[in-house]
Amino acid sequence: MPKKRSGGGLSATQQAAKFLGVSVLSGAVLAGIALPAFGALGLAAKGSVESFDELPANLKTPPLSQRTTILDAKGSQIATVYSRDRTVVDLKSISPYMQKAIVAIEDSRFYEHGAVDLKGVLRALNKNVQSSGVSQGASTLTQQYVKNVFVEEAGDDPTKVAQATQQTIGRKIRELKYAIQVEEELGKKKILENYLNITFFGEQAYGVEAASQRYFSKHAKNLTLPEAALLAGIVQSPSRYDPVNDEAEATKRRNTVLQRMAEVGDISAAESAKAQEAPLGLKVTQPKNGCITAVQGASFFCKYVERVFLSDPVFGKTKEERAKVWNQGGLTIRTTLDPQSQSSVQDSLKDHVYKSDKVAAAATLVEPGTGKILGMGQSKPYGYGKNETEYNYSVNAAMGGSNYGFPTGSTFKPFVAAAALEEGRPANQTYSAPYEMPYPETVQTCSGKPWVNDGDYKLENESESEHGPYALRKAMEMSVNTYFVQMLSDIGMCPVVKMTDALGVVQGNGAKVPEVPSSMTLGSTGLSPLTMASAYAAFASRGMYCTPIAIESITQTVGGTKKSLEVPKSTCSRAMSEKTADTVNTLLSGVVDSGTGQQAGLSGRANAGKTGTTDERKNAWFVGYTPNLSGAVWVGSATQKVKMTNISIGGVYHGQVYGGDTPGPIWRDAMTGALSGKEAPEFNLVTIPGNERDHDDEDEDDRGDNNDNDGDNGDDGFIGGLLTNGTTTGTTSGSTGGDTPTPGFSFPDGLFQGQSNGNGNGGRRG
Repeated sequence: MPKKRSGGGLSATQQAAKFLGVSVLSGAVLAGIALPAFGALGLAAKGSVESFDELPANLKTPPLSQRTTILDAKGSQIATVYSRDRTVVDLKSISPYMQKAIVAIEDSRFYEHGAVDLKGVLRALNKNVQSSGVSQGASTLTQQYVKNVFVEEAGDDPTKVAQATQQTIGRKIRELKYAIQVEEELGKKKILENYLNITFFGEQAYGVEAASQRYFSKHAKNLTLPEAALLAGIVQSPSRYDPVNDEAEATKRRNTVLQRMAEVGDISAAESAKAQEAPLGLKVTQPKNGCITAVQGASFFCKYVERVFLSDPVFGKTKEERAKVWNQGGLTIRTTLDPQSQSSVQDSLKDHVYKSDKVAAAATLVEPGTGKILGMGQSKPYGYGKNETEYNYSVNAAMGGSNYGFPTGSTFKPFVAAAALEEGRPANQTYSAPYEMPYPETVQTCSGKPWVNDGDYKLENESESEHGPYALRKAMEMSVNTYFVQMLSDIGMCPVVKMTDALGVVQGNGAKVPEVPSSMTLGSTGLSPLTMASAYAAFASRGMYCTPIAIESITQTVGGTKKSLEVPKSTCSRAMSEKTADTVNTLLSGVVDSGTGQQAGLSGRANAGKTGTTDERKNAWFVGYTPNLSGAVWVGSATQKVKMTNISIGGVYHGQVYGGDTPGPIWRDAMTGALSGKEAPEFNLVTIPGNERDHDDEDEDDRGDNNDNDGDNGDDGFIGGLLTNGTTTGTTSGSTGGDTPTPGFSFPDGLFQGQSNGNGNGGRRG
């Protein structure tokens, strides 16, 4: 006896023979039934028919692309991203009404025929001849499934999609041969399950589960009879029968399905009539695709996670391999984002900076000792409208951020101090630190070729009352420019380069910080908040620097099977001795206790930090930390065109913005909320000999109040334009904080200048 299989039908050999016999004896079957008439569309078999036997034996079924879910550290959903909104489910998780409806309307003899329905072919031929066109096709559900596999494999490549759907005899032959194979290997139930998971239902929904969620906000297993009939009717033409945009046409099509279900005996005539009277009952869930839909203002962090995935070799050797995995989806990505920290960051930014302000703010929180990014946000929301941006001000250009980063001002000075301490300079190192001084004639570099002050450059402090001698602690608290320039001249630039290298400090464009004095002392080079928060976290962890990470774990579902993917790990290494870190912690604790950062100080827990304000107050920073959390806050103009003088930020007027009075409070509130309920460990502070007042004739009433005369002394008080290689030029430092951008060069709106280059001082007090 001929071999039979479940559901009836002939064997594979008989199927092929009959198919080939029909196609040989009547080319009209292929040309006029399965395809439009030759005359109608000008199709021809020439060059398109492949030998049946020469076709590959097996249909390669690609894993179905699905949505990817991004979670925070507690397991709550941040966002879903997908190239195909699909959730694959088992047949038992699909309503029986849905199974019957799709078979009734698409292939009512599905369980009776094999891969090819010869009766259907003849019926369709007859109808097409009568209509002189193509009024009816003859593709079985199995054939439709195979075609969908070709479309799925084509992905978003329009050329491949066209090839997968082109009306040629060659494609039809391939489709039929693979349909025979699929029938042999899978059986009817599995084919139906696969078909319902792969097919497109309109409104960005692929597969019945996504469609059920989209149109009715319920799982596919809970679909009622009229709901199932509606979805089954959509498949033939998702645009024409779209119930969201054409309720009348969709209702008519649904009722056609219900009538057909009654005709084939799936439901009674009474059930059909009752269901046809029912309203559509839509409960539409809007598509929520992409990081723009992320909760808690985490859109920028979400995009950062995506960038990490697409750029890290751990997810694939090439960019194309990584993109293929990402687009395939089915990923569940648990990130490091702490919901408490993220909420606190967003609340603080919202309280202090309006999205409509002329300037923006960005904040990033990192866990010392692990490198985990716990919070990341900014004042201008993710988007493409007014007062929105797609640029992530917290990260480097390669990860979607500023082209160059933003000048950091005096927040760079702790790196100089750490380098000097590592070189053996005492913690009470004293320099004359005059109010104004010419820059040293030469400063040693790592290359051995000294930097030369060939322009008679000068620098000055914030006010004339600031003149030494000063010891390190007082100079740090007051952020004395001339002190740190003298320190750099003493130790040379190479120790600072080694320190910044060990702390992962690179410019926003990924390049190393230039070996020029303005970059090496007063922060004229652009860096990102994530870079700064991660570097300062090394102070908090007593000298251990950990590369930042955003992903905790990833599982991927492929074909119903879950597997874990390897994820990038933080690399921790010693950047400085514990003694050096403890000394820096002692110095920076003084900044928030009695120096320029008092407005940022936290209550009830050990904390330390540094303020920074750059030329013409175009950037203001506060970077600080506790033993268990590090954070960086930047405020400024992304285009570097706004001078923060006589300006309103968050509804508060500022005659002059300082790192202490604007970023400082943002940092304070973000950290306070993030650390609420958390332990409050102490620093290992050190005793610094001779830490008495360095400048007894200083009027202390003029210091530490963080009014317009306090701040981060130093960010604007140095030559901002001493960069070499033609990037900057300079003449004199004449005025405090004078900013001179790169001659003849400016950035258009939407790009970030990120470099504070010029003839003026590199930094002011914050």
